[in-house]
This record gives sequence, C-alpha cells and structure tokens, in this order.
Amino acid sequence: MRLHRILLSAVLVVVALVLQVSVLSRLGLPGAVPDLMLLVVIGLALVYGPVGGCLVGFCAGLLADLAPPSDHAVGRYALVLCVLGYGAGLLRPEGGQIRSVLRPLLVVAGAAFTATLLYAGVGALVGDTAARHVGIVSLLLTAVLYDVLLAPFVVPAVMAMARRSVAEPVSSGGGTGGMPRKQTRIRGGLNRKGSIFGEGGSRSGGVAGLGTVPGFGPRAKAGSSAKN
Repeated sequence: MRLHRILLSAVLVVVALVLQVSVLSRLGLPGAVPDLMLLVVIGLALVYGPVGGCLVGFCAGLLADLAPPSDHAVGRYALVLCVLGYGAGLLRPEGGQIRSVLRPLLVVAGAAFTATLLYAGVGALVGDTAARHVGIVSLLLTAVLYDVLLAPFVVPAVMAMARRSVAEPVSSGGGTGGMPRKQTRIRGGLNRKGSIFGEGGSRSGGVAGLGTVPGFGPRAKAGSSAKN
C-alpha cells in the first residue's frame, strides 16, 4: 500500500475507533453494539482488494484490542477483522464502483454475522464465555440489524475516499493530449528548417526522414498503461 492509502486508512480507523468507544458503545442498545470499525474495514477492502483489506483489518483489530476499555485477549478482534477484510476484498467490484445498493448491504450483513460468530468462537477457545450469558442468537440478530442500518451512511463514503487514494493524477506533457515529452525516438536528423518528418515523409536538403515509435502515457492504475 502506498503512503496516501496508509494515511487515509489510519485516519479512518482512528476516527471509527474513537466514535465506537465514545459514542456507539454508550448508546445502551439492546444486544450487540454497532460495529463502525467493521464497516470501515469492509469499505476499504471493497476498494483495496484482499491484501489491502487483510492488512487494514489486522491493524484496525489490533488497535481495538489494545484500546481501553479492552476486556479480551489481544489479537482476538485483529484475527476477526483480518479474515473479514480479506474475504470482503475478494468481493471487490470492478474499479471499486458500487453498481448495486444490494451488494454492499449483503456483504455487510454477512460480515456482521461472521464477525459475531467468529469472535464468540475464538472467545470460547480462550475461555471467554461472555457470549453465552448474553445469548449468541440475540447478538447475531442485533449485530446484523445495526450494521446494515448504519452501512448506507458509512460504506459508500469510505469507498469514495478510498477510490480517490487509488486513482493517480495524469501528468501533462509538452505535446497534445497530455502526452509525455520524451516519447519520440529520433532515427535521423533535422532538416535545415528544424522540422521533424515521420517515417516515409518528405525530405529536405538531402536529410533522411525520421521515424517515431508510440510513447506510453502515465499510468492511471498500478499495472496498466494509458492509451496513446
């Protein structure tokens, strides 16, 4: 991940954590607490892909594990968000563009269900039985409901900001159409007036004609070249 993506992800995760601890956890809603951290990770993963989503999920979960008032084993939530970030990244739409409202809602619903179930399962392995006293069914239903209701206000905004961090500005060159200046290879020389002829062009003063080869424009995305 490049620097601007890392900075954006860090800012979004920190803001989500602060709101999660200071606002959402104090609402006193029945059952689960709306998981803003999960929604941010899902939104970033749907643009950055599985690797980026996995890294963001792990760092966000580890930060939540270390932030007070944490009452569970360190690394527990990091594992959950790491897995979900990778899984959501595999469902990344083409170009990170949302073409249907239903798709991200289904991803959020599945992620909320899986996160609650996986978190409770990991807790059972390490001896944390808090989910049994609350009721796993109630936690699953309320987690999915709260996250799906909150998703339309969070996920599209996060994805829009993430897409801006992915797109690279096209640098303008000296020629027309913003092409780079150094894209013409000169095979011959200049005529007396200093004009450059293409291959098969006219010749002036016995000066050989010149040929050009197509240049390659700046890349808008990693791994793809622009058209001439």
